[in-house]
Amino acid sequence: MPALFQPLRLRSLELQHRGWVSPMCQYSCDPDDAPGVPNDWHLMHLGSFAAGGAALILTEAAAVNAEGRISPRDAGLYNSGQAEAWQRITSFVHRHGAAEAKIGVQLAHAGRKASTYWPFSGKRGSVPESDGGWTTVGPSPLAFEGYASPAAMGADQISGVVRDFADAAVRAVDAGFDTIEIHGAHGYLLHQFQSPLINTRTDAWGGGETGRNRLMLTVVDAVRAVIPESMPLLLRISASDWAEGGVDLAASVRLARQAAEHGVDLIDVSSGGAVAHQQIKAGPGYQTGFSAAIRKEAGVATGTVGLLTSAGQAEHAVATGQADGVLIARAALRDPHWWLRAAFELGHDLAWPPQYERAVPRRTF
Repeated sequence: MPALFQPLRLRSLELQHRGWVSPMCQYSCDPDDAPGVPNDWHLMHLGSFAAGGAALILTEAAAVNAEGRISPRDAGLYNSGQAEAWQRITSFVHRHGAAEAKIGVQLAHAGRKASTYWPFSGKRGSVPESDGGWTTVGPSPLAFEGYASPAAMGADQISGVVRDFADAAVRAVDAGFDTIEIHGAHGYLLHQFQSPLINTRTDAWGGGETGRNRLMLTVVDAVRAVIPESMPLLLRISASDWAEGGVDLAASVRLARQAAEHGVDLIDVSSGGAVAHQQIKAGPGYQTGFSAAIRKEAGVATGTVGLLTSAGQAEHAVATGQADGVLIARAALRDPHWWLRAAFELGHDLAWPPQYERAVPRRTF
């Protein structure tokens, strides 16, 4: 059996194989009539991956409060209406997954990168209040280049965000999600507190590495405390800021080791997003080395992502111990049945939805 299609168990969650869907924002919620509420687009988008053979599907970032949305059109999980809409999607995925698909929600807060225009709006930068935007917050009053300056968070606001993550996690469990991923990457709030390029605080939430990591680990503790012991908890991190003086791999290994001690079961390893002057050296599989190092040195399961487009690449990453799972993003948008095709290319028989069985390719003619 190809390594990519070997099963994986995380706590009590049984995944049929190691090919998963990476979170991808869709910017498709109705900001006026149903802010933060996933709709038919999300059902189609995520459901197609279930029919396409993905073993684990992670949703786009779901904000834990209204001000944590990246844009006015982003999804949330901060009220019951949003939770009910997500339950419709989790039920669909569980009913129609070709590989007994499981689904997890990514809980997030965008911090200083919130209240921005969505990519296909035709505009860039921060959305003003007159156009549906809001004042953003962050660890320090430092703006991301091209965005409005955030307000530095007080102690009560920080505690409030921790509670918001925990409350959203409770809603996620009730909505039928199989796992939860905490978004601590890509320059969003938890990463903002972690990065010395952004966090200039001198209180308990800043200063040295211990203080800068405090919010990330406090959120992990808060979420772990309210979800079932049997449910795995994932954490996405940026392994490198790709900028001098920022988070580097060594710091990420230390964070991953601590996160595992606090109850995280898998580190979803990405990179970048903290600052606009980052210098990313991108290429096929350019982040697998980060995943491999964290997996080996921190002793925790990892997922890898980033310019992994072919079955061969994904198989190599798992077979060589660089990751325990491979998360596909843009390649899945191009081909929502990527996993069925990958299984065929690697000589593995993955069950197709019965409605599609007439299209199963033949190995011999």
